[in-house]
Amino acid sequence: MSETDAVSRGESAVSRGESAVSRGESAVLPGEVGVLGGGRMGAGIAHAFLLAGSRVSVVERDAEQCEGARERVESAIHASIERATTQEEFGALADRFTVTTSDEAFETAALVIEAVPEVHDLKVSSLRRIEAHVDRECVIASNTSSISIDDLAGSLETPERFVGMHFFNPVPASSLIEVVVGARSDPAVVSKVQGWARTLGKTPVTVSDAPGFASSRLGVIVGLEAIRMLEEGVASAEDIDAAMVLGYRYPVGPLRLADIVGLDVRLGIAEYLYEQLGERFAPPQLLRDKVAAGELGRKTGRGFFEWSGGQA
Repeated sequence: MSETDAVSRGESAVSRGESAVSRGESAVLPGEVGVLGGGRMGAGIAHAFLLAGSRVSVVERDAEQCEGARERVESAIHASIERATTQEEFGALADRFTVTTSDEAFETAALVIEAVPEVHDLKVSSLRRIEAHVDRECVIASNTSSISIDDLAGSLETPERFVGMHFFNPVPASSLIEVVVGARSDPAVVSKVQGWARTLGKTPVTVSDAPGFASSRLGVIVGLEAIRMLEEGVASAEDIDAAMVLGYRYPVGPLRLADIVGLDVRLGIAEYLYEQLGERFAPPQLLRDKVAAGELGRKTGRGFFEWSGGQA
């Protein structure tokens, strides 16, 4: 359902929740949080809740993926201790963290966040898995950056407890969580999620469900135009990024950001928005070519930039 549809029901995101300028108080975080998917985003979400004091269980599909998720989260914990962004010792944080292949880990969670890859059918099956194993009072959230929350909610028996909780990469450094309100999201659940976002030290920006929400829709269109400019020889990748960093105060240029996010992820989002919103989101051929060649950005060592040890 689009924002226009939600407003026609008298239930716009602003009327049912809060704006970016928070009018509420922070909320006590859930004692137990579940995360389905321990990749870069899932690990970042787990790390954020661990630092804030929650117990966190990450569920992955097999032992190898579990080990990868554990390494990512534990590495992030060590980095936080080195930067003195936490006063807790490693052992105390690690004791609150579990990685498993069992969905039963979600049974006592007050919040479970789906953080699997941006593939519609995978999101749907993952959310059904979560709903089958959680308490009826548990809030279910998706970290999707573009897929319709109402579409995903249609696969659930209890859509009123479901919202979008779109974190940004890297999760610890980002100050934003986009809270996406579906047509059937319970206002009390929305308010609770906004409070949790503030308690994590982040600002909740609340939007009605629409393709790409606010952040992805704006961010992707800038990123795609930057790729087209590179494709057309307007300027080098370095100079295109410098124009946005120096001229518009972007913290990182759109091409470097695409590398950090992953060009395959960027392509998937662009294809979805192209399908939903039309020609202006058509993926440039250069983006398709790089993904086909396996040049996915930082995670493969090469995208629009060359990367070594996570740095371009």
